[in-house]
Amino acid sequence: MFSSLSRPRALALCALPVAALFAVVGLAPLPFAIAQPGTTADVLGKDQGREIITITGAPVRPTDGQLRMTTILATGPSEDVDLGDVTDAWFRADRAVLPHDSVYPAGKSDAEIEKHNLGQMKESQDAATLAALGYLKEDPEKVKVTLHLADVGGPSAGLLFSLGIVDKLDGDGNGGDLTNGKIVAGTGTIDPDGTVGAVGGVSLKTQAAARDGATVFLVPKKECSDAQAEQPKGLRLVPVTTLSDAVASLRALGQGQESKVPSC
Repeated sequence: MFSSLSRPRALALCALPVAALFAVVGLAPLPFAIAQPGTTADVLGKDQGREIITITGAPVRPTDGQLRMTTILATGPSEDVDLGDVTDAWFRADRAVLPHDSVYPAGKSDAEIEKHNLGQMKESQDAATLAALGYLKEDPEKVKVTLHLADVGGPSAGLLFSLGIVDKLDGDGNGGDLTNGKIVAGTGTIDPDGTVGAVGGVSLKTQAAARDGATVFLVPKKECSDAQAEQPKGLRLVPVTTLSDAVASLRALGQGQESKVPSC
């Protein structure tokens, strides 16, 4: 039916359906979430006027320095992400394109997802307390720890909570701060036995840490390569697999024993 049309016009007509298809794809929501560096919080400090870590039943020491837990900020669970959003994020170092189901549980409402994330945070806090008290050989029946951090969900602050408890109770073990007065950041889940687990968005979290002044970043060992992908200048990456690893590395850094501290 195109026999009487000129070649340019025929090509133009053929291209219309293709252009329409690309237009539809460009506007259609895609199964992705866009993430960027989020906030950080010093677990040795306060949140909304309350101490993030409160301990009773044992002497608590004053602390200097900071232990900053890190987060990522992702598009909301019901927020549409289109081809333009994905294309823009793909070429930016401060953005990441993640499968939607890797960020949010599939088939859940926004309210259900928020409840799920807050539940994970509570479990993480309980595990962090047990890990820290177990490391210090403190009786969890006599030493009570309350953790407060509003508007943050998920399990990835576990390691930093444990380190905060250790710093408040024992410091570096010799009267000094575990941080040696510096700004230390990191991420990682933690089990009650002190095992550190992997998390997501590490390359974005290192950027958040550097932005907020950290010079050391504790990272689950399995995620070293992810952390190195966008490693900010001046931020040392220290791989850890257990709470004991993390404490030992921070103590060595505080004593100037750089050679004893692993790096990614």
